[in-house]
This record gives sequence, C-alpha cells and structure tokens, in this order.
Amino acid sequence: MTISKLPALVQQFFTDRLATQMEASPNTIAGYRDTFRLLLRFASEQTAKVPTQLQIADIDSTLVGKFLAHVESGRRNSARSRNARLAAIRSFFRYVAMSEPAHLLHCQQILAMPSKRYVRRTVEFLDRAEMAALLAAPDRSTWAGRRDHAILIVALQTGLRVSEIINLRRRDVVMGTGAHVRCEGKGRKQRCTPLRQETVKVLRVWLEERKGMDDDPLFPSIRGSKLSRDAVELLVQKHTAVAGRTCESLIGKRVSPHVLRHYVPFRTMLSAGWCWVEGPENQAPFIRRLGISGYIVLASIGC
Repeated sequence: MTISKLPALVQQFFTDRLATQMEASPNTIAGYRDTFRLLLRFASEQTAKVPTQLQIADIDSTLVGKFLAHVESGRRNSARSRNARLAAIRSFFRYVAMSEPAHLLHCQQILAMPSKRYVRRTVEFLDRAEMAALLAAPDRSTWAGRRDHAILIVALQTGLRVSEIINLRRRDVVMGTGAHVRCEGKGRKQRCTPLRQETVKVLRVWLEERKGMDDDPLFPSIRGSKLSRDAVELLVQKHTAVAGRTCESLIGKRVSPHVLRHYVPFRTMLSAGWCWVEGPENQAPFIRRLGISGYIVLASIGC
C-alpha cells in the first residue's frame, strides 16, 4: 500500500531512517525533532489543517521558504540556525523521494533550496591573564563555587565541549599515573584527554567532596541531577562578569563555554613558541595542525 500521508512518512523517517538505518545520535534526532515540531506547527497554521491531516503536497518549496523566513524574523534565529532547520527538511525530503517516487519533482524543488550565507564572527579566545581571573572568580567557600571552579578548570585544560562536560560521570575521571578523563565526543568518538597536575589536584578534592556512585554525574546540579547546557552557559557568564572586575579585558568580551575551548590551542601555541597576527577578517590565531580551521598563525622566528 502506498503511503502518501505526511504523518506516516514523518514517523518512518524518525524510526526507520534516522534511528535504524543511520543510527543517528540522540542529539541529531533531537535537533530534527525540534525542526519538525516547528515546521508542522507552522504548516498547520498556514493550511488550516491539523498536523495529522497534512499531506506531502501541503509542504512545498513556497511554504518551506516562508517557514525559514519565520525562523529568522519571527523567532529571531541566526542564519546558521536557519540553515540547520533547512538541512533537516532536506534530509526528510531525500527520504520521501526514495519512498514515494510519485513526489520526486516536489522533493526536487525543496532539495534545490540553497543555504543562506552569513558573516562568520571573529573567534574569541582567552589569554593567560583572563584565564587566571576567570578561575579565581568562583567563591570556593561554597559547594557551588567549588563545583564551578572544577568545571572551569576542566573546560580550560581539556578543551571538552559543553555537551561532553555535562555528560561526564565519576568513573570517567582516572587518577594516578597518567591521569586522564574519558568521554564520548562529537560523532560518537571516544576521547581520552590527559590532565595537568593542577587539574588533578582540583578534581581529586572535588571527587572526595562529591562522593556518590560511579555512574553519577561528575558535575551535578544542587538537586543531584545532570547540569543542562543553559546552566553551564549561565555560570560561565556569571563568573566572567565577576572576573571582569579584576581583568578589564574581559569587560564586554563575549565568553561562552565554547570560547573556553580555545584556550587549549592558545596555550599550546605559546609553549611551542608561536605568535599570532590579525588576519584580513580579524580572525584569531590558531595552530592549523590541531585540526580546527578559522585561525592564522606565524612561526615565532622573526615575530
């Protein structure tokens, strides 16, 4: 039996295509889910149909174009977020094209919709003085302050993503000779990052205070549950504001959990004798061989 109703295809796309065939990560599936939650709500308003009555023909290139405009203007999302929504819609209609060849032209029109170009922001990073001020900001006389200090020093030293930090468990930290932290990174890659002595000292004290089971979150909330991304974002902003009182260069600087990752290449660059310059687009420095683009460096010789 040919299935042409949109609800059935959406369900098959998530359960068969994403979860079974592609084995997409939970983060990918959640991102696609959010896109379709917004798209179906928008299509329902535009067509005056409940989502369960929508057909493939109802979501055409015109409606998708209006939806993308709504994402940017109505929801005030960036062009990058808009492109991420479009990528999810394209992936779905590639699946529809294979499952329902009768709608091939319809799918082709949506797949031909281009991504929007945008201006890339200058990549921010922290220098040593800013890092020291940020680490000194949390009030370590309180439980939350000691936790925040441990989070910040781990983020600055290891370069872990915020999703990797909040998913760390007690068992992921290995002390002793060759101390390191293990995590599952982007693309479900297993990462093992060595820890410096100062980080080991902080984590050893924190683990003694934290206690709990091996599978408990390494950095829990006050209620004992896993921290959210928003919670980490807020604590970084809070401590950056405090650090700005002693380090003026932090005043007005946009510091996010992702910016903390950039301290690792900065430290590596200095220890290896590299120096940085401002590029044509005012880009920040980096060592290309570490595999992250968007930076320009010069060798220390002649700097």
